Amino acid sequence: MSLLKSLVKPFIAIIALTMSGICQSHQDHDVQDRVLIELKDLGKVDFPTSCEENTQKAVNEGVALLHHMMYAQAENHFTKWIKKSPSCAILYWGYSMSFYHPLWPDSINNEALERGQSALKKALALTATKREKEYIRAAAAYFNNWQHTSNKQRVDSWAVAQQRLYLLYPEDIDATSLFALSLLAKAPKSDTAYTQQKKAGELLDEIFKNNSSHPGAIHYTIHAYDNPLLAPLADQAASAYSTIAPDVPHALHMPSHIFVRLGHWDKVASWNVRSAKAALKYPAKGTTSLHYVHALDYLIYSYMQTGNISEAKEITNQIKQHHPIQTTFPSAYALTTIPARILLESKQWKQASKLDAREPDYFNWDKFPQIEAITYFAKGIGAARINNLKSARESLTVLNRLFDQTAKTNDNYWIAMVKSQKLIVEAWINQQLNKPKLAISLARESADIEDSMDKNPVTPGSVLPARELLADMLMLNDNFAEALKEYQACLKISPNRKNSLKGISIASEKLNSTQTIATK
Repeated sequence: MSLLKSLVKPFIAIIALTMSGICQSHQDHDVQDRVLIELKDLGKVDFPTSCEENTQKAVNEGVALLHHMMYAQAENHFTKWIKKSPSCAILYWGYSMSFYHPLWPDSINNEALERGQSALKKALALTATKREKEYIRAAAAYFNNWQHTSNKQRVDSWAVAQQRLYLLYPEDIDATSLFALSLLAKAPKSDTAYTQQKKAGELLDEIFKNNSSHPGAIHYTIHAYDNPLLAPLADQAASAYSTIAPDVPHALHMPSHIFVRLGHWDKVASWNVRSAKAALKYPAKGTTSLHYVHALDYLIYSYMQTGNISEAKEITNQIKQHHPIQTTFPSAYALTTIPARILLESKQWKQASKLDAREPDYFNWDKFPQIEAITYFAKGIGAARINNLKSARESLTVLNRLFDQTAKTNDNYWIAMVKSQKLIVEAWINQQLNKPKLAISLARESADIEDSMDKNPVTPGSVLPARELLADMLMLNDNFAEALKEYQACLKISPNRKNSLKGISIASEKLNSTQTIATK
């Protein structure tokens, strides 16, 4: 029995055992997020404050939760301790920072901005040390004047303030960690040299050498090196994460960001089985946590690379039993991508062409045009591959509309992704219309656009890489040499992908066969 199969069976059994309890909690709309029991095993944070002695441990725990990006739990934790110790200024800082998610693709709503700003005003009115005031002012740089300032401007202001905090207190490892985080938040997706990531990684490496249990050093190091060029540098940090936080869902998930980059599918599977299991323990106000489906998207990606299609489909059946799921961007992404990924990776074109859009129906899909586009990308590719050009064109029409809506978000990454998707659908339509030159040109443009942007952390990889689709198209046009190059190029970005490896094998065989015939 393979490692993956041995992992999935106990995982499914665990879900079955816990399902009734989780589902029962969903029926109670007053259920609040569970706080991690006694907050054990969060790693080592020493965040000195001027607060009462009995509050110091709570501050350390809250800061650790922020570093782990367990934001819902951090909000609850700081709320609880503000009631116990209302004169502790830094608690209000922590509470406000639980609303701001620098590396997540979600957007902060007006209510959270108002609550964060209000908390920081209270903090600045309280007695605190100069260092504490600098932390509070750094957070305030993001929340101040939010009614009249764009998110980008606020992120820029926060990054400047975090750099100032770091320069004032260079020995403060939390200040250094947050400065590194700000570098990552501003790192452009189009920078293939990963300049900001390298700078952040160097800062974090210094922390990790002497503080290997610090959650910020480990977590942000993984994000810094979560790219094809630098991923090997994070192997040690990735392996260390579970030892410091064995019950934190996001901590159990994060190492797989590196293992995906390296194509280590067994490791991706094992870490995300553990993460999803842990996430089920902590509902988010009566809904299943986003960390659950986020982990499962990575898990299913790994299954598809090892041919475990039946296990992947079984996981999708289990997801159905855990609705409602927290209505966030990562949740919407995972719930949309998982069914599309399974069908496209396994080349079930007819089923892909019939995918349902806007599921589940309790999400406000108008907020996520870039995610809805994934469904129509899959439907369009599926329909074109079975020569149902009417359906393919209908999907392309919707993709064009969703692209226009995505363009209004001013998010360059997702604008590029949806543009790439609509181009590749158009390419496959032209391939079926016997216009190979135009088809290959459109497919190459799509692949170049997709490859110009490093992947977003919300995804383990492209739903189906445009470069791989281009290679498939070249194979159909008997251009085996070019197809081989494109499959190889795909593997440079996404190592050990099953379909690209298979494509290389077939293309090489075809080339050898052609050359043998030519020499006779």
